[in-house]
Amino acid sequence: MTVETGSLTPDAVRRMFDRIAPVYDLMNRAMTLGLDQRWRRLAVRLSVRPGDRVLDACCGTGDLAVAAQRAGADVVGLDFSTAMLERARRKAPELEWIQGDLLELPFEDASFDAATVGFGVRNVSDLERGIGELRRVLRPGGRLAILEITTPRGALKPFYKLWFDVLIPLAGRALPGGKAYTYLPASVRRFPGPEALAILIERHGFTGVEFRRLAGGIVALHTGTAS
Repeated sequence: MTVETGSLTPDAVRRMFDRIAPVYDLMNRAMTLGLDQRWRRLAVRLSVRPGDRVLDACCGTGDLAVAAQRAGADVVGLDFSTAMLERARRKAPELEWIQGDLLELPFEDASFDAATVGFGVRNVSDLERGIGELRRVLRPGGRLAILEITTPRGALKPFYKLWFDVLIPLAGRALPGGKAYTYLPASVRRFPGPEALAILIERHGFTGVEFRRLAGGIVALHTGTAS
C-alpha cells in the first residue's frame, strides 16, 4: 500500500514543515484542545520501559521523544525537517537528534527496543516501506506505537468536518506555511483507516497489534510487538 501525498513531492512536504515549524506546537494545541500531550504520554506508557533505547521517528519538534525520555528511555529523535529538529534540540539538547528519512532509516537492524511515531506516518510517500523500516530497526520483542489522526464515525463526524476541513485551514491562512493546514485534512482522507493500518502493521512482522480510538475517534493509537 502506497499512501500518496497528493500533488506534493517529498521535498515539497519537507519545505512545508520547515515553514510551519515556528507555529507547529501552537497549532497542535489548538487543533486538539491541548489533548495531544496526553495522547503522547499514553503512547509512551504502552510502548516504552525504563532503560529502553527508543527511536522516535518523524519526531517533529520533539514532544513525543521528550515524553519517552521522561519515562526513563535513551531516545533518538529523527525527522527530515531541519527547522523542526532545531526546535526539538532547544527542548532537549541532551538527546540525540538526527536528520533523516523514515523510508531509509540510518540505523542497523535490531537497534532499538521501541519505536514511536506521533502524527508522522501520514506524511510518508510509501507507508508500507515506512512500517517495514520500523520493523527492521526493532529487536524481536520490540514495541511499536503509532499515533495518527483519523476520521471519526457517528455523532462527531459533522463537527470534525467543520473543524478540520473549514476552521483549521482558515486559521492556517493567517500563519506561516498556511498551505499545510489545507494539506492536513486532505492527507487524513487519503490515509488508511485504523482497521486497515492494523492489518498492514501485522503484515510487516508485528504481533498483538491493537488500536484504540481517542477523543471520540479523531485519533487512533496503534501498538504492536516485533515478532
